[in-house]
Amino acid sequence: MTGPSPGMRARLDDVHARIRRAALVAGRDPAGVLLIAVAKTWPADAVAEAVRSGVTDIGENRAQELSQKSALLGDRVRWHFVGALQTNKVRAVVGTAVLVHSVDRIELADAIAERARSAGISQEVLIEVNVSGEESKNGVETSAALGFAQEVGRLEGVTVRGLMTIPPLAADPEASRPHFRELARLGAELKGRVAGASELSMGMTGDFEVAIEEGATMIRLGEAVFGPRSAARARPDR
Repeated sequence: MTGPSPGMRARLDDVHARIRRAALVAGRDPAGVLLIAVAKTWPADAVAEAVRSGVTDIGENRAQELSQKSALLGDRVRWHFVGALQTNKVRAVVGTAVLVHSVDRIELADAIAERARSAGISQEVLIEVNVSGEESKNGVETSAALGFAQEVGRLEGVTVRGLMTIPPLAADPEASRPHFRELARLGAELKGRVAGASELSMGMTGDFEVAIEEGATMIRLGEAVFGPRSAARARPDR
């Protein structure tokens, strides 16, 4: 088995250095930030390379990709589902993903709970919050997020672990700060209402340092780990 490429090693070294700097700026322990490498469109061999480089957690946006890659790599990876999830795709995700980051409606939560109960497990989830209020974004409205999280938390077969958000795309990472700060505020209140709901999944390649400064416990990085997304289409599985 070949080792990771110099490019992969260099990208991960850079990511870990930036995580450390951002955490220290915020007076936080860098170990409190989980890197989730988002492998959307990247083949299984690229994921395996990341794992050989020390990555432990992989995020997938599509149920089909999660099924295909998990069948090849199995429990070498802690799988996260980070994309929009349709109720008819729940079967492919529940029990494979350690965490579903994108629960935003009760119909989806019910479907996850039902599937988890039939499998004899409790599926851990995050509540996706549309902090920015963009009509194009998925997620629960900020004003309804805490009540919805409590409602989901009462379902047998589901365990709410915290919140997730995706801020508006912006060239300046600082534009994301108020959105991350608001999710952190909601998260602090949620911890007092739902036991164990302490995770904040926020921050991607363009703004993860700001997210860490505002309290992110999980960051979801694609290009920062794997390189330009366009390269994925030119790299077939070996």
